[in-house]
Amino acid sequence: MVFFNLLILNIVQFYRSEVRTFFNLDTKVKEPDRPNLFKCSGTINLGPSERPSAKPSDFVFLRIIGKGSFGKVYLAEHKTESIHFAVKVLDKKHILARNEVKHIMCERNVLLKNINHPFLVGLHYSFQTKDKLYFVLDFVNGGELFYHLQKEVRFSETRAKFYTAEIASALGYLHFNGIIYRDLKPENLLLDQEGHLVLTDFGFCKEGLIGTETTNTFCGTPEYLAPEIIRKEAYGRSVDWWCLGAVLYEMLFGLPPFYSLNVQEMYNLVLHSRLKIKGPVSSQCKNLLHKLLEKESNKRIGSNVQDFNEVKKHSFFKSINWDDLLNKRITPPFQPQLNGTCDLQYIDPQFTKESVSSSMSSFCDEKLSSSKQDIDNVFAGFSYTPPSSLD
Repeated sequence: MVFFNLLILNIVQFYRSEVRTFFNLDTKVKEPDRPNLFKCSGTINLGPSERPSAKPSDFVFLRIIGKGSFGKVYLAEHKTESIHFAVKVLDKKHILARNEVKHIMCERNVLLKNINHPFLVGLHYSFQTKDKLYFVLDFVNGGELFYHLQKEVRFSETRAKFYTAEIASALGYLHFNGIIYRDLKPENLLLDQEGHLVLTDFGFCKEGLIGTETTNTFCGTPEYLAPEIIRKEAYGRSVDWWCLGAVLYEMLFGLPPFYSLNVQEMYNLVLHSRLKIKGPVSSQCKNLLHKLLEKESNKRIGSNVQDFNEVKKHSFFKSINWDDLLNKRITPPFQPQLNGTCDLQYIDPQFTKESVSSSMSSFCDEKLSSSKQDIDNVFAGFSYTPPSSLD
C-alpha cells in the first residue's frame, strides 16, 4: 500500500511539472500596485556608482544554468580573476516592453542590502551595456530544492525542519530590512556545496515596509499565494510566513497544501478548505503547519511585531540552536555529491545542454550611449560595485 501511494505521488508530481509547463503556471502572477506604477518616465537612481571597467568580455560564458522571462543565467568564469560566477543577463527591451523596470531595480536594490547573510545569494557587482543588464552573483550548484524534492518525493521531518529554519532566518533578515519576499517556493531555493539553503530571485520583493505597513500588489506563484493576496486585500510580511508553511508542507508530503491542476479551484481551496495533514508528523510540526497556514493573516504566527522571533520560538524548532544555524555550525542532513565547483549534475539538463552563443562575450561590449533618448537612462543607478573593489 505504501509503495502504491508513493508511485501515485510520483506520477502526480511528474504530471504537475508537465502541466505547470504547458499552462505556464510558473509565470508569476502580478498586478500593478496602482495605475501607471511601472511606466518609465525618468531616471531611476538607486545609489552606488557604476563599475565602468566591467564588460561581458571579462567573462568566459560556459553553460546556461537557468532561464527567465527577461533573459538567462550563465555559469561564467572571470578571465583574469579565475573565479566562477552565476551571471544573470537580462534584456532591456523585454523589461521595458513588460513595464518591469521597477521590479528589476528592486531586485538589484535588495541584493545590495544582503551584506553578509549566509542564506541569501550574494551580489558581487552589476553592470550594463546598451542592450542588457548583468548581475554577477554567487554560483550555487547544489541544485534547486524543487529538483531534490521531485527526485526524493518527500523529506524526513528532520531534514524539512533544517531547511525551514534556514529559510525562516533569511526571511527574518529581509523583514528586518523592510523587505517582503513574496515569491517563496522550492524553485527559488538552492542548495550550496555543503547542503545549506540559499534564497535567490528577488524580483518580486517589496521594499520599504516596516512593522505593520502593507501593500496590495497581486503577485506570486499560484500554489503559494496567501489567502489575503487571493482576496486582493492589503497585506504585510505575514504572507511570507504563509509561503513558508506551504513549502514546509510540500517538503513533508510532496505537494503544496491546497494543490489542484485547476488554478481557480486551488484558490477556492486556499480560501475555504481545511488544512489536511496527509502523513505522520510530530505534534509540534502539525501545530506549526496550522499556525503558518492560518487563513486569517492577523492570527498567523509571525504576524505580530515579533515577526521572525515568534516563529523561531515555536516548539518545532526546539532542537535548533539559532546562533549555530546562522554560523553554519549545524551539519546539513544532506550534502550534494559534487565533483568540484563547476559540477552541474544537479542543474536541469534542459538548460545546461543548450549551447552558449559564441557572441556572448563580444557583441555587447559597446559603450553606453550618452544620448538623452537612450533607454539606458531608465536604468541609471543599476551598475554597482562594492566600495572595496574600487580601492
